Amino acid sequence: AETGEGIDHLLEMILLQSEVLELSSNPNKRASGFVVESQLEPGMGPTAHLLVTSGTLKVGDAILCGQHSGRVRALINDHGAKVKSAKPSTPVKCLGLSGVPEAGAEFAVLKSDRKAKAAAQNAAQALRTSQREAPRKASLDDLFSQMAEQETAELKILLKADTQGSVEAIVHSLRQIESDKITLNIVLSNTGNITTNDIMLASASNAVVLGFHVAKESGVDAQAKHEGVEVRLHQVIYELIDQVRAAMIGVLGPRLEEAVRGQAQVRQVFEVGKNNRVAGCLILKGTFNAKHRIRVKRLDEVLYEGGILSLKHFQDSVAEVREAQECGIRLDHFDGYAEGDILESYEIEELEQTL
Repeated sequence: AETGEGIDHLLEMILLQSEVLELSSNPNKRASGFVVESQLEPGMGPTAHLLVTSGTLKVGDAILCGQHSGRVRALINDHGAKVKSAKPSTPVKCLGLSGVPEAGAEFAVLKSDRKAKAAAQNAAQALRTSQREAPRKASLDDLFSQMAEQETAELKILLKADTQGSVEAIVHSLRQIESDKITLNIVLSNTGNITTNDIMLASASNAVVLGFHVAKESGVDAQAKHEGVEVRLHQVIYELIDQVRAAMIGVLGPRLEEAVRGQAQVRQVFEVGKNNRVAGCLILKGTFNAKHRIRVKRLDEVLYEGGILSLKHFQDSVAEVREAQECGIRLDHFDGYAEGDILESYEIEELEQTL
């Protein structure tokens, strides 16, 4: 792809195969073929790059492509020049469709605009029917399931790209991000520049707006700032995917893990003043830091979890004591320790979340 090596040979082999197989197409009938790419272009409206496989496509033909129809207003060849017709195996850009068709969709020329429009409406209705789920009666299991789903973290995005092919490629890549902790909800995926309507939809859905090879129309920045909607533009597809993955991790927040730092045993309890008791301890392993949290254990029972009020080595207040050293520990709002109790020091670490 980078050097062009082997392309000439490939084309020769394709032509040879077409001759051996005696492949042919009839140009003297209404055209049909496939959509290679499609997009919404400023000043042109919906455009589709078509590959004619049979018949001849002409300016003025009534064309049907899935749920979209129209009359061919103009045909532009691969050199950017306007042409009046396109014969079999000819790629052209077509203007005049009512919407942006999907890449890979089939197109056909019909007898009249009326028939093309009716067929497009039927296709659109069939698509809506297939997407509509049959209503079910609610049960307690359903309600509990819905409650559980609502507690699951969710990242909603609204995607706008320059072409339908880009939309499909990005959506496919996003669907490949697997996680049992967070769901990715694509609120809208469409072609064209980012508009204020997109911002309002994102605001209502609490979604992030992502753009690929598109621009922001006038008023979008002000609307996004007013609604508190984040808009990100990208030129490289893998950077967009990586950012969505990072955003999903960000929604989950850091993963909290407990890290045990040390263990000590209460050797003697000292009465300090009328109401204060200090635990005289020996550090069995690790370290005790004044900032650590402490867990007091008696046999298998946890009596207390909290912070250190004071940590002393002999008469001096210290920040840390180490293994084999003796120390005096006063805990915050707890003095019920007894000889033989085990004290554990630990910290809560914030680790990077994983999907």
